[in-house]
Amino acid sequence: MSAPGSSPPPSFLKELTHTSAYSHMVKVPNLSSNMRLPNPEAGSRASRPGAEDNVPNRFELFLLSDGEKKVTEETDTREYSVALRSYKRRQVYALLPVIYLLLTIGIPSTSVFTFNKEDHTLGNMLRARLLQSPHVLFSGYKVPHPLFSSFILRVQTDGTLTPRQALVQACKDLVTDLGLLSREFTKEWELRKMVGESVDGGITGI
Repeated sequence: MSAPGSSPPPSFLKELTHTSAYSHMVKVPNLSSNMRLPNPEAGSRASRPGAEDNVPNRFELFLLSDGEKKVTEETDTREYSVALRSYKRRQVYALLPVIYLLLTIGIPSTSVFTFNKEDHTLGNMLRARLLQSPHVLFSGYKVPHPLFSSFILRVQTDGTLTPRQALVQACKDLVTDLGLLSREFTKEWELRKMVGESVDGGITGI
């Protein structure tokens, strides 16, 4: 029903979409009962990668790959930029361009160890144990990326021991400390169990 005062729509507009002459110009979709429109949210969720897609498999965190070493050692080096100028009769040619040489110099008694398939647990223990040695001047580690189970440990000594010797000694000391911790924990656990059993038995006897 049209509004008062307004003229009815022309008849050709009603017949436009039904006339075969104009059928190629206007397409009216035919939605059947079994036809469903796609859900935009469902489609976006299916095509959008989630955060769990970037997480590596669990076994990649502790199993070494073929040909992969547990620990590798490299000599720590630093790059220095040295400026060279031309000298003549104790005068510097200020107008001449400065020549820079990039020198790669190895730091004495310093090594960088890369541990594969390990994380902060071992890295923090090794760093703390190495710092207890009087021959270790510096010890620090970093994890390059949280999705890769590896860390880099840098060790610098005073020259009495090599970084490898200091690291091996720290590993032996850690094994000794962990063995002592395991024995003490087991002893205390067994004592607590004995005390608990005796208390339970006394209550039952009463």
